Amino acid sequence: MKYILRRRPSPALVISCIALFVSMGGVSYGVATGFIDSREIRNNTITSGDVRNNTLRTFDIRNNEVRGFDVRNSSLQGRDIAFNTLTGADINESSLGKVPSAALADNASAVTVLKTFPQTTVGLGAAPVALLTHGPLTLSAACVDVAGDTVARLLIQTTQTAAAGGTVDVPSIAPSDGAVPIAALTAAGPGPQAVGDSTIFASAGSQAFTGQFAMRATAVMPSVDSCTFHGHVILNG
Repeated sequence: MKYILRRRPSPALVISCIALFVSMGGVSYGVATGFIDSREIRNNTITSGDVRNNTLRTFDIRNNEVRGFDVRNSSLQGRDIAFNTLTGADINESSLGKVPSAALADNASAVTVLKTFPQTTVGLGAAPVALLTHGPLTLSAACVDVAGDTVARLLIQTTQTAAAGGTVDVPSIAPSDGAVPIAALTAAGPGPQAVGDSTIFASAGSQAFTGQFAMRATAVMPSVDSCTFHGHVILNG
């Protein structure tokens, strides 16, 4: 008996036992009350299988209870994010690809414009009428007498070197060339009128246009002969 009494527990053992009882009591209390906080959970031990599906809420993440590095990469899906909650600040715009149809805009240096022309009549022998100026290019209409025939002409003039145009490719048009015919319709006179249409184009540097014109030439007598033009062009650049 005296031997047993002399074997009293050391202070270190007493402190260890108290700490053990306190820790076990804390866990037991948490289980009994249905509330366990982070103090009762060992770090990095909770896994996906320990969390009930569809139970984490927004404030669990907002209040830093769950952080970005707690979520497995590439595991969140669109259905996990509330509608209309992401903003531009949440997205790295440089990581986004182009919308397929918008990528075509890379080939356009400026807005493409459709321009239409109502009927424009030019008297035989009158000065050419300017229909369009697009950058260095000017499109005009003329009505001329060629050996008694009435000829309706579409002309192109440029202020920039190395321009081109026509119903077929005209290799080069220079500013010194003046107004160059790129489409023509002839009415033999005296006789009935001639009607036709032409697809035209012209380009100079980064600016160009393509279009289609209907033309009518009348060769009855010089005092009443005339040419009429109407159509449309598409401007680029």
